[in-house]
Amino acid sequence: MNYKKVLYIIIPLLAIAFVVFRLKSNKTEAEKKIYQYNKEQPIHVATERVYEQNIGNVFSFTGSFEPDKESKLSAEVQGKINEIYVDLGQQVAKGQLLVQLDNVLLQQQINAIDVQIEGLSSDVQRYTILANADAVQGIQLEKSVLALKSAKIQKATLLEQLNKTKIVAPFSGVITAKMNEVGAFAAPGVPLLQLTEIAALRFTINVSEMEVSKFQIGKSYPIKIDALPTLSLIGKVEMISSKANVANSFPVQFKVQNTNNNQVKAGMFGKVELTSGSDEKGILIPSSVIVGTAEKPQVYIVKAGKATLAEVQISKRKEDKAIVAKGLKEGDIIITNGFQNLFEGAAISEK
Repeated sequence: MNYKKVLYIIIPLLAIAFVVFRLKSNKTEAEKKIYQYNKEQPIHVATERVYEQNIGNVFSFTGSFEPDKESKLSAEVQGKINEIYVDLGQQVAKGQLLVQLDNVLLQQQINAIDVQIEGLSSDVQRYTILANADAVQGIQLEKSVLALKSAKIQKATLLEQLNKTKIVAPFSGVITAKMNEVGAFAAPGVPLLQLTEIAALRFTINVSEMEVSKFQIGKSYPIKIDALPTLSLIGKVEMISSKANVANSFPVQFKVQNTNNNQVKAGMFGKVELTSGSDEKGILIPSSVIVGTAEKPQVYIVKAGKATLAEVQISKRKEDKAIVAKGLKEGDIIITNGFQNLFEGAAISEK
């Protein structure tokens, strides 16, 4: 028997066996060092039992204020900016001069046409006297009259162009943007200033299809301002959308008169609160416990010591609470905290 050949076979096999053993040993040691989450271990959560409550007294709808009018002002003719008479944040009145463009060339053209009109007026007077005396042909008087009319039309055109070198405020408001400075070149359609009116505001809320009937066109409702809790304004409904937006809500828009010193600014938030006067009851839960998506809201409830996801239907929001129309019943226990490792079917222990 050739022992050398046997050794050549056995030695590589032993080496391979040793490597496999070491790899398994290293894997076992590594697994011991890695934290293994035990899905059977109960998760500590906070819970709350839900009950029907009186929710019929006040309905609150959050919205935001927008300017009633806002316009970017630009020149109708081109020219160098000679003067800008307003600064950012300045209050201006309707018709107030805001920007003056260079008009020297137009003024010179008007002066020239004035001289022409003066000469043609004299010609018309002279030819009228001569024509009445049959000293000249009537066609000469007719040409002078037509030339005078043409010159006056040219002057009117130049005066209109001269007037367009002055940019005035189309309505009263506040300068909220300044896009150019003196010496720059203005061109038609290029914004120079932005004018915003906040003496009157628009306030928009979004309501569900079940709540649209609570509002009527032309009716007034009180609006509270989040940043000014002591202030309340009256908003008159001007528009109720006939089509839902992407969130399946219906925009309702109010016209609101601001305070005398324009305390309410565009972009501020507010609330319309309605009192129903009924004893309607419902299940009220914290908005923070809702998981899932806006289209498919869910909450975790406790069943037999385990977490179970339940689909719910939210009828409306009330400050930091949500009113559940379907999906929960009185006595259900919902999970209010401890969502970090929570999953469907997880064993739970209440804190």
